Amino acid sequence: MIEIENIKFAYQQEQPIINKLSLSIHRGETIGLVGANGAGKSTLLKLLVGLNLPVHGTIQIAGIPVNKKTLDQVRKMIGFAFQDADSQLFMTTVYEDVAFGPRNLAYSELEVDALVTSALEQVDALQLATRPPYKLSGGEKRRVAIATILSMKPEIIILDEPAIGLDPKSRRGLISLLDRLEQTKIIATHDMDMALELCDRVVVMHEGQIEMIGQPVEIFRNRKLLERCNLEQPLAMQGCSVCNGRDDKCR
Repeated sequence: MIEIENIKFAYQQEQPIINKLSLSIHRGETIGLVGANGAGKSTLLKLLVGLNLPVHGTIQIAGIPVNKKTLDQVRKMIGFAFQDADSQLFMTTVYEDVAFGPRNLAYSELEVDALVTSALEQVDALQLATRPPYKLSGGEKRRVAIATILSMKPEIIILDEPAIGLDPKSRRGLISLLDRLEQTKIIATHDMDMALELCDRVVVMHEGQIEMIGQPVEIFRNRKLLERCNLEQPLAMQGCSVCNGRDDKCR
């Protein structure tokens, strides 16, 4: 679904933010991007949707190369949820926010209404349709922001720190929602427990490169790797006096 080959990106040539990075992501996978601040996670997400373009190497989305000529095609396949849900919610009501994307894709009003209703139902937020976004809770805003993506029927969903600022109940609801979605998902997160529970594979980034790719338990058992990349084990794997976080049966 996504093929990244030897990409490099830098705002200043002598200081690359992403360097010699390659990654393949299969259709339907849920991928967790983890790494300390400055590791390059958010930059990589922006490269995938063409907000920035690599200075070297290639990115292909479903066989389509990401470049200036193909951005419209690529962005129809990808939905991007930013760290701050308020950045995506700017209309007077939730309905209008979720309808904004389909309307810009020239759907009829009948089709728009069906897409909005379906998207809000998927995130359990249909009851919020007439509410102004600024009056929503953090968890409600996050769900509606995801609905604005789903209404455009993307094949890939990209989320940058989706759990940031959420209370435990809202976080649990978000994990449950993301687990139900069938699209290919790429989630950049500092929430190691979310990555452990939700992701098929975890990609560890450090200083603009990939340090390791593997199944979540495999990654989070590797204490030397986590220490080198300034990460910690998920709380679910900490504190076991028997296995010291190395046995997935203790999770």
